Amino acid sequence: MSSTDPLIAQAQNLPDHPKETKKPPKEKKPPKEKKPQQPKAAGKPAKSGGGGAPIDTKGITSKKSEDLAEWYQQMLSKGQFISYYDISGCYILEPSSFAIWEAIRVYFDKKIKTLGVRNCYYPIFISQDNLQKEKDHIEGFAAEVAWVTLGGTTKLEKPIAIRPTSETAMYKDFHDKIQSYRDLPLKRNQWNNVVRWEFKNPMPFIRSREFLWQEGHTAHMTEEEAGVEVLQILDFYAGIYEELLACPVVKGRKTVNEQFPGAYYTTTLEGFIPATGRGIQAATSHCLGQHFAKMYDITVEDPAPRVEGEPSKPRLHVWQNSWGFTTRSIGVMMLIHGDDKGAVIPPRVAETQTVIIPVGVTAKTAEEDKNKLYDTVAEIAKTLQDAGVRAETDTRDNYTAGWKFSDWELKGLPIRIELGPKDLAKGEVLTVRRDTGEKASLPIADIAIALPELLEIMQADMLERARKEYEEHRVTVTDWEKMLPVLNGKNVVLIPHCLDGDCADKVKDETAARGKEITGVAEDAKAPSMGAKALCVPFEQAELKDGTKCLRPDCGKDAQKWVQFGRSY
Repeated sequence: MSSTDPLIAQAQNLPDHPKETKKPPKEKKPPKEKKPQQPKAAGKPAKSGGGGAPIDTKGITSKKSEDLAEWYQQMLSKGQFISYYDISGCYILEPSSFAIWEAIRVYFDKKIKTLGVRNCYYPIFISQDNLQKEKDHIEGFAAEVAWVTLGGTTKLEKPIAIRPTSETAMYKDFHDKIQSYRDLPLKRNQWNNVVRWEFKNPMPFIRSREFLWQEGHTAHMTEEEAGVEVLQILDFYAGIYEELLACPVVKGRKTVNEQFPGAYYTTTLEGFIPATGRGIQAATSHCLGQHFAKMYDITVEDPAPRVEGEPSKPRLHVWQNSWGFTTRSIGVMMLIHGDDKGAVIPPRVAETQTVIIPVGVTAKTAEEDKNKLYDTVAEIAKTLQDAGVRAETDTRDNYTAGWKFSDWELKGLPIRIELGPKDLAKGEVLTVRRDTGEKASLPIADIAIALPELLEIMQADMLERARKEYEEHRVTVTDWEKMLPVLNGKNVVLIPHCLDGDCADKVKDETAARGKEITGVAEDAKAPSMGAKALCVPFEQAELKDGTKCLRPDCGKDAQKWVQFGRSY
């Protein structure tokens, strides 16, 4: 891919503007976190079979459309995706959610290794001198850095930071490792945790004080090489969201006022949460330029042949990238697909893709018939497992079939299989899709082929529905007076904009101020006080006629691009 590639041009060739220096926010005491009720499932359990009484169950008691925050917390805790910890903003990831992260890791790890990226690990601790060496970079994290001040009972001479990100931790090492252009490209990635001491309201996966991610850091000979990788990684991230999580995203570049501190430019994926009409940053891939290379003196000799008699060539600073993908993605997926019954997990990332449940067994059922039914349930599970389906059986006899149905729906299991005596006599099973509730009969003899096909159909349908909903809520606005009503309709907007960072900040401030004046509008409770910020400059651009002005009335400058604005997480 050459430097004239249109995608690289889209990412790189936007007008540059002076970056505004922002003061870090003052620290506030974290709010008390509201804990949901204990995990419960819908329906009534049967009496205990002597192994202890089952949990009293009532299901999710809040509707997604009425109290999103409470619904979200109940969905995650009652569905057994998280458990709460005794430090606010920190959560236990249960096996069902960690399995989603493992699926993401397997997918992405395979992709980046095709680019020659190698996994490694750097310490979690960063020295104060090293972290504060880069003023612009640390300024973006200053209010969120957690510091270690004691070693046991001994006060440390200098506090040690717990990494919020690892640029400053890794680049001194890059300086030591890169001595020649032959050492390039250097491509490192680590799967690790980071700590950012958030003082906003914590929200599992979406905003937490500790989270899991991967962070890639690479060094290249030229800007063109770095630019190619930035977009390759962004494509891989889009693949995670769309191919695994069934969540549509918009690719673009951040405006200067919203880009990563210390970056040359930032490319981004922007998602959308229909329940609130808010955008959400899904993942970012940054070209850092030569900024850190100059700071850490990461240089190589010019590889061009030296002409006889020519003086020594100056050493050249390398070009660097960084890119990261986090467990926030799980929260995005849950918010987009979940419903009032609980989670809806896309088949490709579900820990369990299907469960076979025997039904129609009563006290009057002959033991021989019951054993035959249960044996067939086990055989179907084995057949599906051999076909690559993550299948389980649910033969618990201290729960009714109806309770089991609700329990698995709460957990988001993609497809439920029911088998009763009548089904067995006909040689078929009943399948129930979690996303639509659609029921269908499948011949037992065909299940090894038909069930995987049904899972893939469900996966594709979930993405298509979410994509259609996103597109319906991306509204083009060319009249400033219509912008706020459109935002209040739970939409993000595409407006002609000058790309000036100060102007983008004023759009946010002015929409926030005007929103406070509006009453009686059905919208997210926090939306009136929340301005619309610049989410991204989409790579896919509609025609922008010559002479089009920036939409903000007081700007007066020519519009440069269509920019996606919206309220966001």
